[in-house]
Amino acid sequence: MLEDYLHILIFLAVAILIGFAPRVLGMLLGPRRPDPEKDAPYECGFDAFESARMKFDVRYYLVAILFILFDLEIAFLFPWAVVLEELGTAGLLSMSVFLGILVVGFIYEWRKGALDWE
Repeated sequence: MLEDYLHILIFLAVAILIGFAPRVLGMLLGPRRPDPEKDAPYECGFDAFESARMKFDVRYYLVAILFILFDLEIAFLFPWAVVLEELGTAGLLSMSVFLGILVVGFIYEWRKGALDWE
């Protein structure tokens, strides 16, 4: 029974090793020179030690969401380009509709000023 799952156990052991070895090596071999900026828990654009009820600029999150949206668009384009010949005209038209909707959304965001940074 163990022989059936041996390759899975080896895979898990290698995955754990790859995941934890760099962190452990970094803790053991890396320099320890703390300073206030390195110890700050957030890099979100405002001081983390103020009130939690303070007003903050949502442009950071808007830019992150837009990046994820257009990054996913590229992630859909790669597999589509690989199998384009097999999909034929129907695949080309469906991807054209998908890209058209994204272009319309991009133009809308651009005109609304979501991409402007003041």
